[in-house]
Amino acid sequence: MRVKDVMTQYPVCCRSSDSAQSVAKALRDEDVGSLPVIADADSGRLVGIITDRDLCCIIIAQGLDPATTAIEVVMNRSPVSCRAEQSLDACEKLMQTHQVRRIPVINEQGRCIGMLSQADLARLEQPDKVHHTLAEISKPTRSIILAEASARQASY
Repeated sequence: MRVKDVMTQYPVCCRSSDSAQSVAKALRDEDVGSLPVIADADSGRLVGIITDRDLCCIIIAQGLDPATTAIEVVMNRSPVSCRAEQSLDACEKLMQTHQVRRIPVINEQGRCIGMLSQADLARLEQPDKVHHTLAEISKPTRSIILAEASARQASY
């Protein structure tokens, strides 16, 4: 099976200049845990990803003002992505390797055309396979998360 058969098409996206507060509202309203960050609406080119965890562990924990802090301060500028034509197995391996629960799907021009989530895989895969992926994604990475957050903020 291919990513295109399972992915959520036309995901809600945000821009790097959007405030943390507006992104938090979009996450809530869409009932999702992350949003692809695009350069602009015309190109739809993927430039990052922002998660609810980024907002909580960086914006809130560091006392930044969510109404005035742009997500470019905390977004991941190197998101793991996949293509719609790739196999689900290949994308599942990406999730395991990079310990991510959601992967933006891009086309040849880098435009975000979908999202593939761990939940999408869980609805299709055998329980043992899902268990393995969940275990790999969930390995402790506290020091890595803190280091990445500090590096992102230090670059501004």
